[in-house]
Amino acid sequence: MRIRVELEPEELPRQWYNVLADLPFKLDPPLDPETKKTVSPEKLSFIFPAPLIEQEMSDRRFIDIPEEVLKEYAIYRPTPLIRATYLEEYLQTPARIYYKYEGASPTGSHKTNTAIAQAYYNKISGTKTLVTETGAGQWGSALSYAGAKFGLEVKVFMVKVSFEQKPMRKYLMKVFGGSVTPSPSEETPFGREILKKDPDNPGSLGIAIGEALQTVLQRNDAKYALGSVLNHVLLHQTVIGLEIKKQLELIGENPDVIIGCHGGGSNFGGTILPFVPDRLEGKNIRFVAVEPQSCPSLTKGEYRYDFGDTAGLTPLLKMYTLGKDFIPPKIHAGGLRYHGSAPIIAKLVKEGLVEAVSYPQEEIFKWAKLFAKLEGIIPAPESAHAITHAAIEALKAKEVKEEKVIVFNLSGHGLFDLTAYV
Repeated sequence: MRIRVELEPEELPRQWYNVLADLPFKLDPPLDPETKKTVSPEKLSFIFPAPLIEQEMSDRRFIDIPEEVLKEYAIYRPTPLIRATYLEEYLQTPARIYYKYEGASPTGSHKTNTAIAQAYYNKISGTKTLVTETGAGQWGSALSYAGAKFGLEVKVFMVKVSFEQKPMRKYLMKVFGGSVTPSPSEETPFGREILKKDPDNPGSLGIAIGEALQTVLQRNDAKYALGSVLNHVLLHQTVIGLEIKKQLELIGENPDVIIGCHGGGSNFGGTILPFVPDRLEGKNIRFVAVEPQSCPSLTKGEYRYDFGDTAGLTPLLKMYTLGKDFIPPKIHAGGLRYHGSAPIIAKLVKEGLVEAVSYPQEEIFKWAKLFAKLEGIIPAPESAHAITHAAIEALKAKEVKEEKVIVFNLSGHGLFDLTAYV
């Protein structure tokens, strides 16, 4: 039977969940690259407003979602949890597969959850302009939308290869009033330095972050907004996992494995973090992060301190990293072309609470196309990584005749990524 679990508007979570309150270990703090000591709030204040710095460093278990943010969430949240019955039938598996559909947001991905929050906190802090980077364009689209909602100018540096592969994303940013520049660009000293060495450089998220930060540091009225990696970003995304918990309770299901694609860690973290206390209390839940074989930070990276950007302007973060100078191949999953990982996710992997796997692009698109035909949703190339592993878990359940409950986050639709499918 087709099951679509909807929550009522009044069931929208009114607090974000902060996993740092419940972890039995501490994260290694971000370090000032000059002193190698814990970075001070004063240094972070050059790029982030005070409320977001407070959230970044907070260990409070729950943080209230402001009414102004809830009002904007209510346009599209809660999002549905859907049972993939057609995929189950095709696979002939005894497993039950559910996906959380974040493509229902105004810009088509989960990124809107933190974009709205970040725009709100910047607005009340007096920020006039937000500057950011984007890979495939989901984050740039989401921040442009949020900027329009709160009256902020938004400037986006979009990784050049994605700028060229995905023209509709840059048009969407412009619809919401955002400006978008391919990176590396001639607009910043760092961009010019990269282009001087390699005029055909395809760009990377690390390079685009560096250009965004240089732009912010040259202005007094601008702040930086990041779409993944940092604690406060994952915090805002926990509305996903909190809703999933309620939706599974409504139908009496307990998840055996929860899956998400992994680039910087925001959609994956937002999906699994509310379930981490259950795992710590002894429940048998597996968490699986899925990444591209061509950009395998969790599966092939080193666990160490590294810069979040290629220019070396961010604090040093303890994470799995391929190195700040790593330039990934030109895969279509532009949102997963990041050299590092969220410190929270990296620590969970290091402690054995999260598994990480990787797949080649050909395998990803095989399952993405099948999913589109069966379930009627064309997934973003990033989200297709989660679909791939969900299918493989379901096939394993078939082999051993196990009635496993598989949940994954379909973090965005692929309607702006159609050139990747042909």
